[in-house]
Amino acid sequence: MSSSDTIQRILFEEANIRGVVSRLNSSFTAVMERNEYPPVIRQLLGEMLAAVTLMSATLKFDGRLILQAQGEGSVRLLMAECSHHHQVRGIARLEGELPNTQTFIDLFQSGRLALTIEPSKGQRYQGVVPMESGSLAACLEDYFSRSEQLPTRIKLACDGRQAAGMLLQVLPATENSGEDWTRISFLADTLTTEELLSLDNEAMLYRLFHEEKCRLYEPQALEFSCDCSKERCEKALQLVGQEELLQAIQEQGGVIKVDCQFCNQIYVFDRQDILSLAPLENAKSKTLH
Repeated sequence: MSSSDTIQRILFEEANIRGVVSRLNSSFTAVMERNEYPPVIRQLLGEMLAAVTLMSATLKFDGRLILQAQGEGSVRLLMAECSHHHQVRGIARLEGELPNTQTFIDLFQSGRLALTIEPSKGQRYQGVVPMESGSLAACLEDYFSRSEQLPTRIKLACDGRQAAGMLLQVLPATENSGEDWTRISFLADTLTTEELLSLDNEAMLYRLFHEEKCRLYEPQALEFSCDCSKERCEKALQLVGQEELLQAIQEQGGVIKVDCQFCNQIYVFDRQDILSLAPLENAKSKTLH
């Protein structure tokens, strides 16, 4: 498929509406092969990955966009990230048995959805909404309605082997887009899951919007990547304090192992490594978020 592992932006030139289409194939496989997830979790995490790539394309910033779904049931966390370099990663954390009725609401009891922007420079921003709708796409549409006041339509799909998504949104600070939005969002609602997963972007947009003046921008490549490193682990260990780390080394057979749950990379620190870490000022007063 020509549109595999790409993000492509869309502009409706006469309607003050923008859009994005994303597809994840090998990048989706790279995320999933690092952990064994049940089929329903593979599907939902795939939708999360598609969603975060769509939303990243609507922002202009250097850093990363993080989408988290948290609940109090057996699915504790689904997390997907996309950087401004279009590098993605994702993870799920489960606790106990999944319920027999595996609807979206059942999986996320008392759930909440958080969207976090972490710029390379500047302040971190996070928006949170309760997960009260029957699908991830509907929850995200609710988020944009509440936080941005932007009419938004999101379509997400994942079959366990690939993931895809489409986002349509009224351009910020535009007026008189009501009729255009009603027409275009109605057309978008005719898109089936099978079409979203099987049609390439050009064919899909022609199928939906062949009567609209619609521009499809050049695709941008997506790829799996994890930015963990031994240096980042060292910074995290510095927050704990040297005395506690030396005690942990003694209890754990002479080394501390720090593993990245996104990519399964393991970083090993021995006593000499810990002694060589420069202590942070007021380390114990710092809090990890």
